[in-house]
This record gives sequence, C-alpha cells and structure tokens, in this order.
Amino acid sequence: MLFRKMNKVESGLSILGFGCMRLPVTKDGNIDENQATDMLRYAIDHGVNYVDTAYPYHNGESEPFVGRALQGEYREKVNLATKLPSWLIKSRADMDRYLDEQLKRLQTDHIDFYLVHGLMKPFWENLCPLGITDFLDSAIADGRIKYAGFSFHDELALFKEIVDAYDWTFCQIQYNFMDEQHQAGTEGLRYAADHGLGIVIMEPLRGGMLTRDIPSINNIWKKAPVQRSLPDWALRWVWNHPEVTVVLSGMSSFEQVEQNVGYAKSGLPNSLSQEELSLHIEVEVEYKMRI
Repeated sequence: MLFRKMNKVESGLSILGFGCMRLPVTKDGNIDENQATDMLRYAIDHGVNYVDTAYPYHNGESEPFVGRALQGEYREKVNLATKLPSWLIKSRADMDRYLDEQLKRLQTDHIDFYLVHGLMKPFWENLCPLGITDFLDSAIADGRIKYAGFSFHDELALFKEIVDAYDWTFCQIQYNFMDEQHQAGTEGLRYAADHGLGIVIMEPLRGGMLTRDIPSINNIWKKAPVQRSLPDWALRWVWNHPEVTVVLSGMSSFEQVEQNVGYAKSGLPNSLSQEELSLHIEVEVEYKMRI
C-alpha cells in the first residue's frame, strides 16, 4: 500500500480508501455483515487506513455497521470519516445532535475526518447563517472531530467560494478521466490544492461505468505498452495527480477489495506515460460515443 500526506495532517493516508456506500447486501437488502466485515478487515490488514461512511448510506445502517466492524484493534488502525447530513440541518443545535448521534452509532469518541456532506448552493446558503463554521471550530476544540472537510456536488464557482470560507483540512470531489470538467473538475482540484487542502476523490470509476466491458474500449487499451484491467486504468489515472491524497472505492465484493489493494501498490503520482495519457483521451471519446 502506498501512502500520501495532507498538508495539515501528520500521518500518511492510504491512497485507497474504503467507501462504505456499496457494501454487499443480502436478498432482503440489508448489509451482508459477515461478508462486509471480512472485506473491510482484509483491506485494513493490507494497509487501508481511511474508511469513509455517511449518515444516510445503506438506509442509515452503514455507520452502525462500521462501528461494529471496527471494534477492538481495528478502530485504532484507521482514520474514520463520516459526514454531517447537511440537508437535514435546521438549526445550530441540529449539528451537535447529529454529530453526537454519529459518535454513538460508530462506537467511537471522535471522528478523524468529518465532512459537511454533499454541499450544493441551497445547503450551503442554509448552513452559513446557522453557524456551520462555529460548529466545526467547537467540535474540533472539544475533540469530537480532528479534521474538518466537505464533499461537493455543484458548480466550480461555489466550490471556490466554499474553499475560501473556512480553514478546511480537506475536501471530497467527484473526479475521473471522464469528469475533468464536471462540478469542481480539474480547475477545482488545483484550486483546493493551491489553498493547502488535501483531496479525497469519490467516483473514480464513475459508478462502475468505466469498468464496462465494451469491445471498442478494450481494443484501445490493447495498444498500451503495459496491459492493465479497466479499473486499474481508471484508478491509476486519478492517482497520477499529485494533488490527490485518497481515492475512495465503494467495493461490494471480496474480489474487488483484493484487486484494488493490489492496484494501490503502484499508484504513484506522475507515473503514467504520455502514451498512456493519450489512450485515456481516446477511451474518453469512445465512451462518449457509446454511452
């Protein structure tokens, strides 16, 4: 496992983060707890030290599951990330209430990386007058959270406004080789990095789209000097950016965990050749024609 550092964080973070939004489920739709626990602990045993969940994932069951799965030595081995449900906040008191509930659900006395979840203009405009920055300062001061960040789903101008509004440690954005101009995009990625923020990436495989077995796409990748799987190509493109700290993967099978842990052994920044980057552009064009 490779590790990278955020400017304001002392310890290194694994370049692969375990996203707990797409855990395996049983026939009745509940988390398959035995399988999911084995997956999560295997990842941690093989170097993953960033685990990401959120209040609404799996109909509210992701946080309690993570709390159970991390009992014992596993909680001490990871940086735990979860998110304030920004759309549910009606008052300053709500912020403390949800955070305290999340601490109980996760069976921990602190959240390492706490994000304001899914910021869009209406949520941000609601949270600011309610005292979101005061809440984050207070939660850091009393030890309930260590580092404050936000995840984002809106336009670039708002992203820059939010970056400038607080002394964030990190942000989380959607980014992959199909989404360089989507939401924060490459410009936002660089803007955040220039302002000292660590960057966590979600949707590096675009919800699995970049792993679809399409013959014309496969034929492009066959021209590469080194043969890799589709998810490896997609993840490696994101890891190629030195601004990126952690890439989240919402893994739903043990095989995916094993594969992604393997890919993370060689996801170095600036490691793709110009030829390989050109192939990513060809693949992007082909995807846009086919999908």
